[in-house]
Amino acid sequence: MKPLDPRLLRYARSSRGALATAALVGLGTTLCIIAFSWLVTSVITGVIDGADAAGIARALGGVAVIVVLRSILSWLTEVVGMRAAARAKSELREGVLSALDTLGAGWLARHNSARLTTLLGHGLDALDDYFARYIPQLLLTALAVPVLLITVLSQDWLSAVILAVTLPIIPVFMVLVGLATRSVQRKQWNTLSRLSAQFLDVIGGLATLKIFGRERRQLTRMRDITDDYRGTTMAVLRVSFLSGFVLELFSSLSVALVAVSIGFRLVDGSLPLATGLFVLLLAPEVFQPLRQVGANFHAAAEGVEAAEDAFAILDEAAAAPIRPAHARELRGDLTLDEVTIRREGTVVVDGLSAVLRRGHVTAITGPSGVGKSSLLAAIAGVLPHEGAMRVDGVDVSGAPVAARDWLAWAPQDPSLQAGTVRSNVSLGDPAPNSAVAEQCLRLAAAGDIRLDTGVGVGGAGLSGGQAQRVGVARAYYRALTRGCSVVALDEPSSALDARTEHSLARGIRELAGHGIAVVLVSHREALVEWADETIRLDAGTAVPA
Repeated sequence: MKPLDPRLLRYARSSRGALATAALVGLGTTLCIIAFSWLVTSVITGVIDGADAAGIARALGGVAVIVVLRSILSWLTEVVGMRAAARAKSELREGVLSALDTLGAGWLARHNSARLTTLLGHGLDALDDYFARYIPQLLLTALAVPVLLITVLSQDWLSAVILAVTLPIIPVFMVLVGLATRSVQRKQWNTLSRLSAQFLDVIGGLATLKIFGRERRQLTRMRDITDDYRGTTMAVLRVSFLSGFVLELFSSLSVALVAVSIGFRLVDGSLPLATGLFVLLLAPEVFQPLRQVGANFHAAAEGVEAAEDAFAILDEAAAAPIRPAHARELRGDLTLDEVTIRREGTVVVDGLSAVLRRGHVTAITGPSGVGKSSLLAAIAGVLPHEGAMRVDGVDVSGAPVAARDWLAWAPQDPSLQAGTVRSNVSLGDPAPNSAVAEQCLRLAAAGDIRLDTGVGVGGAGLSGGQAQRVGVARAYYRALTRGCSVVALDEPSSALDARTEHSLARGIRELAGHGIAVVLVSHREALVEWADETIRLDAGTAVPA
């Protein structure tokens, strides 16, 4: 990432105000540095020259005022930076989530979800140091160094030349150290992402590992990845300490050259004491901003790496084709015209054409792996496809998921959230309608489940069949409250017994009676028999049912 990546201003617009404020604060801090050095010089030279006590007291009062003012400016820098970080992180998270919607499920399937979770959580949180410390210090450096050099030049040209000649050495070493830091920081970030992915996989498959007695084997893998992360973290710290030592060494040597030059000229009387002391006080301040930039860059390096990943996602989404928006509500039949779906280059549905009519139940059947669930995913807009999908004659193929207000979808995994059955059935409704929620539970053969029943993450507290029916009821609720014309159900009875499945089938028929096109994927013949039409897929091609 560049010292100040312009993409930050584009994707986190609130950072612009923070940059302007940081620039003003940096200018004020620079003026305080000059005023402080001049007042301290006045006090020391006044005492030596025997100046009156009132003048010295006034100078000391000015020093105290400058110290307080500089403290306030430092506090203001921190506050503005933290607030800017909070706003920028929020904007970046919203932007990345919107970008994921734009890129679709096909893009998500090719990327590690645990890495994305780490990016949106811990990764972007690490931007606090970037905004609160690195950027203000970077702007302070850009302002303070030229102003301080000009001030020194106005007092002593020889000291200004020494500073101007030695000053570029610091940025050169900062670049070299920065390259090394970036390498080890990227490795640390990748290791953290791998650790997150491994931990998520272990947690997800813990029950299976326990059943087969393989849970302890994962301890070794987790320990190895953790050791790698510890090693990369220590490498980052070593580079940070080494860079700090290098910067301090060269800045100290440079200041020493200025001090020796001033000392010799003070001895031979060619330089006034006030001028020499003033320049000597300013000399370390010329290097201080550069040293702090290096230190703060290391503190913000993890956030910088995370921001790089966020910018890459946002850039990719910005380059994606613009999807059309529809000005009117679409509530007609769903027509599939030569729809072809590919997964990793393999055709799973080949040139399917069909009309899914309102008021009818259409069953999609066929052997496992022929593309039934992929077809529903394409209808839902989370899987790319070729060909056209039309509702009311309007091609909705490119519409994002959020724009498909004509569709309600219940996938195989309902992904229930912590809360109650009511909150899961009415998900996204700011004013849930309990009567409609109870009706939807009845249609989903879940009338025995109370709306106030507690639900844990992932449906904890409910059986597999109950969680599945709550997911179906959620699709029904969306369809009835938002007037959706199509309801897609993916294996809605896979975890149900025959009696409950029969009740679910009657509910599906009743839902279709509301003028809704119901599309269901199922292997269960008892459920398929309730359908008005059947589309059988075989090797991705529709065959007569």
